[in-house]
Amino acid sequence: MIIVEREIGGKKISIETGRIAKQANGSVVVRCGSAVVLVTACMGDERDVNFLPLSVDYIEKAYAAGKIPGGYFKREGRLSEYETLTSRLIDRPIRPLFPKGFNRELQVIATVLSSDEDAPTDVLALCGASAAVTISDIPFEGPVAGVRVGRIGGKLVINPSINDWERSDVTFILAGSADAIMMVEGGAQEVPEAEVLDALFLAHKEMQVLIEMQNELREKVGKEKVAFEPKGRDEALASQILAFLQPKVEAGVRVKDKLQRKETLSAAKTEAKEQFVKEDDENKDAVAALVSEVFSDCVYNSVRQLAFKEKVRIDGRDFSTVRPIDIETGLLPRAHGSALFTRGETQAIVATTLALESEGQYTDPLIGPDDMKKFFLHYNFPPFCVGEVRMLRGTGRRELGHGALAERALVPVLPSLADFPYVKRIVSEITESNGSSSMASVCGGTLALLDAGVPIKAHVAGIAMGLLNDGDDFAILTDILGDEDHLGDMDFKVCGSETGITALQMDIKIQGLSKEIFTDALEQARTARLHILGIMKQALAEPRNELSDFAPKIRTIKINPDKIRDVVGPGGKTIRSITESQGVKIDISDDGTVAVASSDSRSLEAAIKIIEGLTAEAEVGKIYNGVVKRIADFGAFVEILPGIDGLVHISQIAEEKVRSVTDYLQEGDQVPVKVLEVDRQGKIRLSRKEALQDIAQ
Repeated sequence: MIIVEREIGGKKISIETGRIAKQANGSVVVRCGSAVVLVTACMGDERDVNFLPLSVDYIEKAYAAGKIPGGYFKREGRLSEYETLTSRLIDRPIRPLFPKGFNRELQVIATVLSSDEDAPTDVLALCGASAAVTISDIPFEGPVAGVRVGRIGGKLVINPSINDWERSDVTFILAGSADAIMMVEGGAQEVPEAEVLDALFLAHKEMQVLIEMQNELREKVGKEKVAFEPKGRDEALASQILAFLQPKVEAGVRVKDKLQRKETLSAAKTEAKEQFVKEDDENKDAVAALVSEVFSDCVYNSVRQLAFKEKVRIDGRDFSTVRPIDIETGLLPRAHGSALFTRGETQAIVATTLALESEGQYTDPLIGPDDMKKFFLHYNFPPFCVGEVRMLRGTGRRELGHGALAERALVPVLPSLADFPYVKRIVSEITESNGSSSMASVCGGTLALLDAGVPIKAHVAGIAMGLLNDGDDFAILTDILGDEDHLGDMDFKVCGSETGITALQMDIKIQGLSKEIFTDALEQARTARLHILGIMKQALAEPRNELSDFAPKIRTIKINPDKIRDVVGPGGKTIRSITESQGVKIDISDDGTVAVASSDSRSLEAAIKIIEGLTAEAEVGKIYNGVVKRIADFGAFVEILPGIDGLVHISQIAEEKVRSVTDYLQEGDQVPVKVLEVDRQGKIRLSRKEALQDIAQ
């Protein structure tokens, strides 16, 4: 067994190999505090595909936190949303580092065996994935490392604990190589660009320790990499195909409309196959594959030449122009808030739904108590939005990732539950897509919240930036198209308000980004964001003054926690009676907060009145119209509230001397009484005499 150890962010991290999972091509165990993550990398057979067949899975075991899985089935099943998002987090920085053309099946599995709230396991798993592949015989241009960076009280912290992470106003997860940052994911509380850059580049500096560990481990136990040479090709034939395709492709990439451009380029590819692939040729499959390869290279190079030589993009824009934006709010009659946001050929219908707190989403995290999400954003990408036919198979990893990014972007501007006591769900339905659909979801989400009357703190917009890199020259592209995402070197999504950044996501296909490119991209994104925010404010500057007629109206009152049982009643009988008779929904918190919701204001007020009656308590100095329940020689017991009575002593019945209580009061009489005192035992002293005096005045 070989172990390497270092300290980062004041915590010791170790990577060991040679003891566990030795039949994998590469395996490591990463430790930090009580956190233990096993990461394995395996290589399978070659596949006849034109992409890298890599799968990455991050798996949390309940026993890692001393828990038994919740629910009916007491074993781990499909990956949770967090596990899926973390799997994507690991996949994105390592995928570009495998050789182009490598088509053997690869699988990376990160298993959390033990957890620690002071040691986040997602970045440990990312480092472990890189280390496992680095020491294996799998060709890899790594290593890379991952860290979290937070900012608590103005101080940047590397790999903060979960509690510190939740208090931080900067929450980024980064992956990088020795030379540059390769992946960014995270959010901020409207933090300016310059301060975000400080956090990112501090994190990149600190992660070098983790890269050194992996290099040391490779020197000690690294296997010889399997030989890999990209498949050779007939260069003479490739030149002929290129000469045939190039003028057609160069004309095709200038077609501004997405579907027409796709059709034109597809026709050029079909013509090339008809020209060069002969049915009687025994090598026709290889020739067809060569045509596809040359076609892809030709499109790739033509787009770049157009940008670098003519300073123009495939839809005719310059590098910094945002596509035309069209906005319509209040689109859906029954939704509580809605917006149609269109930017170029990308369009999203976004709807907001408001509900009681009890309709939030329960979560069962590995570390910490069970929680309930009060805000969630769901992103859907149906096949028709890109004019395709595809089976609907539920939510995919891409949809989860895009939804999580848009959700993170909006969280910093949401009101607290105390100010706006609603659970909020946003659904973004992508109806057309040509790049930046997740950013359309951010913009549409802001507008849908405003249309629903949610008092958000600021408008938030999102913009997707791209990069074309040509050695020493580079071009940063604002508001990228789908083709520019596919053919470019970077997808950098920036979300924020006028004040600062709320969310970032970056993926690159090259070896990393310099600080110069990062700085320029953020500044160009800020300019575009302010432009979009201006258009959004023209469409809807403030939250609607009133909620939708179909939205539940919620009123909250505070009751004595000891009175909760009076509202619930035996076996829930009382609360069921209120909800059924008034047509309302009722939530009761342990601290005595009662929320009542109904779309009918009269029913809402009636239910509140019933609850207040059930939970009311006597107030000293207040006059009540009570009912005499019992007569005694020394006074009368008067009920002033349901189930609550007090004593009117004989001396407090009238100003004159009272010889007999029955001379003034009889059982069943309604009588005004004033509360004089409520003692520690809850006994109430009442006065008819003072009540009459106060009324007379």
